[in-house]
Formats: sequence, C-alpha cells, structure tokens
Amino acid sequence: MNIKPFAISFSILALSACASQPPVQPAPPPPPPVVEAPVIVEEAPAPVIQEPVVEEIVLPKLPTPGSLEDFIMSSGGDTRVYFDYDQYSLTDSAVASLRAQSSWLKTYTDVNVIIEGNADERGTREYNLALGARRAESVSSFMVGLGVSPTQINVVSYGKERPIDARSNEDGWSLNRNANTKIMSGTVN
Repeated sequence: MNIKPFAISFSILALSACASQPPVQPAPPPPPPVVEAPVIVEEAPAPVIQEPVVEEIVLPKLPTPGSLEDFIMSSGGDTRVYFDYDQYSLTDSAVASLRAQSSWLKTYTDVNVIIEGNADERGTREYNLALGARRAESVSSFMVGLGVSPTQINVVSYGKERPIDARSNEDGWSLNRNANTKIMSGTVN
C-alpha cells in the first residue's frame, strides 16, 4: 500500500480541519481581585454633655457711698417718719428708720441735715407750727442720743404749710403728719 497518498490525504484533511476552526482567542484577563470594602463600625454617638444653664444675675447698681441716693437707700427708701394724730412721740417704724439714718450720719460726719417737722391741716396755723417743731425736735434728740453730732442737725417746722398729700381725709392727713430728714450739704456727688 502506498502510504504516500494516504499521508497526503491525511495532511490535507488535517489542514482543512485546522482551517475551519476559529482562531484561538487569548484567554480573558482574570477578574480583578476581590477587595473587601472596609468595615465601618458605627460607634454610638458620644453623649452630649449639656452645660448647665447659668442665668446671669444682674445686681442692682448700688449708689455711690456717701451720696444722697445712698442715704435714701440706707433709710429704707423714705427719709420721712410718720406720727399719730396730735403726737410727737416716735412710733416703732420711725425708730427703725431713724436708727438707719443715724448710723449713716455717724459714718458721713461731713453731712449736715435739716429735720423738717410737718402737721396735717387740722388745727390752727400756730398750733401746727408748734407741733411740727416738737416732731422735728423729737427726731433730732433721738439721733443725737444715738451718737449723731448735734452740729450736723438743724430743725425747722413748717406746720401745715407743706403737705405732701392734698386729700382732706385720714389717708392724706396720716401722710402729712411727718418729719423729714433732708440733706443740706456734705454728700458726695
């Protein structure tokens, strides 16, 4: 047998078989390596620390020591003391106010005051002038007894001539029966 024709046929067949096959494609690139996403651990939020609310305390402006305003404040806001009808003796509230006034006057010895005695409208002019003088003198004597220098104090009576309330009833009259401590000189501005 002749192997040659067989070898040629086999070669042709092999070549034709190879020719009919598609060309070999290169292998696809390998997939990118799997990179794991970083694990995000959610932490609990930090506790919120609230600062305590501090309310600003606004203190009232204090008057200048030795000033008229300081005297008025130390007197409890009123420099007048009040009397009962047809009386010149000091009431308990008058004593408390005059103690405070005297303490202030002993601190500020350069201050001079005048004690103004007043009466309500009932009675004669002369009677009320005398009653106002007794009221002013009662206040002056009490202050001197507490140690205020008598040279710091003068007294005057206005009787019923200077009412602070114009009403002609007990409410008005009770306000007009007074002695007022009025600073004349020596305060700081």
